[in-house]
Amino acid sequence: MTSPPSLPHAPGCYLFSDNGGAIIYVGKAKDIRKRVGSYFQKTGHDTRTSSLISRIASVDFVVTTSEVEALLLENNLIKKHQPRYNIDLKDAKRFAYIELSSDEFPRIGIARKAKGDGTYFGPFVSAAERDAVLRVVKKVFCLRSCRRLPKRACLRYHMKSCSAPCIGAIGAAEYRVQVERAAALLKGKGSDLVRSLKAGMAESSQRQEFEKALALRNQITAIERLSLRQHVERPRGTDQDVISYMVAGGTVFLMIFSVEKGLLSGKQEYRFGAHGDFFEEFLVQYYADHPPPSELILPHGVDAALIEYFSQKKGSAVQVTAPKIGDKKRLIELVNKNIEHAFFRDELKVQELQAALGLPLSPAVIECFDISHLSGTSMVGSMVQFCNGRPDKNNYRRFRIRTVAGIDDVASIAEIVKRRYQRLADEGAAMPDLVIIDGGKGQLSAALDAIRGICLEMPVIAIAKQEDDVYLPGEVLPRRLDRKGMALHYLQEIRNEAHRFAVSYHRLLRGKRMAGNDGRTAQKKKIPSRSG
Repeated sequence: MTSPPSLPHAPGCYLFSDNGGAIIYVGKAKDIRKRVGSYFQKTGHDTRTSSLISRIASVDFVVTTSEVEALLLENNLIKKHQPRYNIDLKDAKRFAYIELSSDEFPRIGIARKAKGDGTYFGPFVSAAERDAVLRVVKKVFCLRSCRRLPKRACLRYHMKSCSAPCIGAIGAAEYRVQVERAAALLKGKGSDLVRSLKAGMAESSQRQEFEKALALRNQITAIERLSLRQHVERPRGTDQDVISYMVAGGTVFLMIFSVEKGLLSGKQEYRFGAHGDFFEEFLVQYYADHPPPSELILPHGVDAALIEYFSQKKGSAVQVTAPKIGDKKRLIELVNKNIEHAFFRDELKVQELQAALGLPLSPAVIECFDISHLSGTSMVGSMVQFCNGRPDKNNYRRFRIRTVAGIDDVASIAEIVKRRYQRLADEGAAMPDLVIIDGGKGQLSAALDAIRGICLEMPVIAIAKQEDDVYLPGEVLPRRLDRKGMALHYLQEIRNEAHRFAVSYHRLLRGKRMAGNDGRTAQKKKIPSRSG
């Protein structure tokens, strides 16, 4: 397998491809990096998964704004690419919609496909959520759900969940008002209704009518969930390209999301030099070889002549939209989010770490130290270096502990830190922008004393394994970073790499001891201790 892209800690979909570039599996994940990593870290896979792993040549991904959106996107991508290792979903049912029919007295119900003359809302990936929303709308607006109008009132009318247009209990105009209000709620414009239900819930609680209050709370929850709008599944019948870009260091980073017949079907990435009219030039060249869609959603407007060019290429009018608010604006934001993860993730996590720690300078070069031992035997240390967000393995170093007897992680940290930076000082080499110690306050103090003992000053922090608390000099309490933020994830990545490197060296020396060697064999066979 080729080196995978820098996978994000974010919800979305991942795509495995074989040597021929064919997509062989599409999966969804709450955390893309963890999920993809699990394929290669775990053992004991079933036969089908083992076969899949053996054929993976490259990994791609699409970031989404929520897990629900990732689920919808996975379904869309599987239907488009029909990967070999996914379940065949050609005949599978799609996620259900709520439908308002086009009858004189529209009925409300469930539709598996958004076809016909009715109005459709959804899709809903949770049947329980969909049914809860349906119950709320029926009860609040008393809309009929029967397929044919009966000749007499049914039980729903007597239960006050239907306004009974079948017996003329409500006129067509008044019923239409209720339908319009229901449609507004299903579109996510139900703030007034939510306020009313919350007032009713508070009143019920004061009267100690807890069951009624609970029922109202469930209704509010169902309504509020409608605000989780799906940006992946668009209204059917619409072909769109969503295009956005970012410029950094004289380079344009551009991405296209293609929406075919209402489904987000894939993405394309481009990188090229920036100049004054690069965006319009790109559009001309791209659509010279690709048929324009019915609508282009762009981050800003373009010249009218270019719109005419698109229309001539397509043979019909092409709408160009530069949204400022609403769902289409959120699509542009989603493309930008994917651009950040695809092209700028390393830069972003360095910036996030600088902000989280309050560092005066960007921590472009970071060195992290760790200690490994087994009951005090084969004590070793490791140092890994990250440069601009990526590991620089040429500058990794291994240390055998020379001056410490027994189990003393604090003293061992002091030794290897002093050896590392005394050597750099003697050579006149550049110092790192940040030093990280795997440990707590004791290890941090030992490292600081060692650095100051050789008359050096540089930022030093420690990160504890248990709670991922971050200790900074001069701060009594540990600093808690955002659990979902890039800064903490970057620190964890560096700390885990230092631990892995230390453990691998410790196992190497321990294995040689068990084989009857005294450890000096490592030097004879030139095992790179690179003691710094």
